[in-house]
Amino acid sequence: MRHAIAPSENVENNSNAVTDLFKICTHCERLTKKDLGIRIPRPLGSGPSRFIPEKEILQVSKVDARTQAIFEDAFAALHRLDNISLVMSFHPQYLESFLRTQHYLLQMDGPLPLHYRHYIGIMATARHQCSYLVNLHVNDFLQVGGNPKWLNGLNEAPQKLQQLGEINKILAHRPWLLTKEHIERLLKAEEHSWSLAELIHAVVLLTHYHSLSSFTFGCGIMPEINCDSGHTFRPPSISQYCVCDIANGNGHANHHDDLLGNQEMCGEVEELMERMKQLQECRDDEEASQEEMATRFEREKTESMLVVTSEDEECVPSREISRHFEDTSYGYQDFSRRGEQVPTFRAQDYSWEDHGFSLVNRLYPDVGQMLDEKFQMAYNLTYNTMATHKDVDTSMLRRAIWNYIHCMFGIRYDDYDYGEINQLLDRSFKIYIKTMVCSPEKTTKRMYESFWRQFQHSEKVHVNLLLMEARMQAELLYALRAITRYMT
Repeated sequence: MRHAIAPSENVENNSNAVTDLFKICTHCERLTKKDLGIRIPRPLGSGPSRFIPEKEILQVSKVDARTQAIFEDAFAALHRLDNISLVMSFHPQYLESFLRTQHYLLQMDGPLPLHYRHYIGIMATARHQCSYLVNLHVNDFLQVGGNPKWLNGLNEAPQKLQQLGEINKILAHRPWLLTKEHIERLLKAEEHSWSLAELIHAVVLLTHYHSLSSFTFGCGIMPEINCDSGHTFRPPSISQYCVCDIANGNGHANHHDDLLGNQEMCGEVEELMERMKQLQECRDDEEASQEEMATRFEREKTESMLVVTSEDEECVPSREISRHFEDTSYGYQDFSRRGEQVPTFRAQDYSWEDHGFSLVNRLYPDVGQMLDEKFQMAYNLTYNTMATHKDVDTSMLRRAIWNYIHCMFGIRYDDYDYGEINQLLDRSFKIYIKTMVCSPEKTTKRMYESFWRQFQHSEKVHVNLLLMEARMQAELLYALRAITRYMT
């Protein structure tokens, strides 16, 4: 395995954990301003996440040897350690798989040139107005020699990339509408046509960054201090901590934990564990017929359409973001809205394990294996704990979360009883899931705090990993099925 070649330039966006940067006392700051006229930036937030207290996120100086090695490899590859990696470090096994896959997609030999890869990352993340990821890839695009004119808008990019805009918007918002005709138009576009290998690479990048946008919003990821939107030059108010306190992680504590004492939350975990136990006993006692299983799926699919976010308002993208994609009014829409009926996608007819995996591996060697390992890592990851309880089998809960996301996309598993979902996932959790997966830019801290209020932040990050990977696999299934239908 060898790196694809790119022009070597000085990297200006090296970043560490927030607490490792700009450690300077206010006295020194005043002297610096007086003597040199230097403006000292201050972080806009405290830590990598708006939702999770900084003290709970593993810092580079306080992690075990394995996580330290993962961080070092990530920094060597990308010349930065971003806040996404810091939040994911709650789960180092997954982080290692994620970074290995992302590194391969962006930097190793593959069908697409490096600057195309980062531009596709910009296109994908812009669809969800994820300015954090857009800005990262704008910088990376320029670092690998991308043409700055392309950043003026998608209409300035080559026609080949512009043609990708249609499947970008469909996969991001309504993947069930993707057909073999969309694939054919890309592969038979004369001088601007895509090869099958290039298209597979592009589809994997699009789905990777759509789902990573979900994770970014779902965890409230903050920009690093060296990013344009990650700092301010305004002086702190008298009531705030000084810049030294902020830089060293001694800022105001997040009071999320103090709110967990509400009486209404007492017993939340125990009730969920009891429902899991009862469902397992029902499984052992009787098995529903195939007809009943199909009915329960259709019922859950219909109910999922009725789940709306309490923040269900239009998010208008800024010009800085919207210039990177077309048709800004195009967004998520329930697949059976207004009486429209889309056939259920039966996983038994086209699955990742039996069909998608081999197609990706054949056209983009090794990537199918990496994606499969990442999916399995997220799905099977467990510490056998729920909040303060130990030795708990969480497989039933993890499967319910995964299958609920696929159900929202119309994907059905014949061997799963969808009646379990309503028993295990309450309304506030469903609202959070649907928002983060379908309209992540609308995710709020209130939504994050409203579900699983007795659980640890590390467990909520684990949930977000499940949501991210389930979404990516759902998108991939629709895209790969369309490609397979075109090929046959």
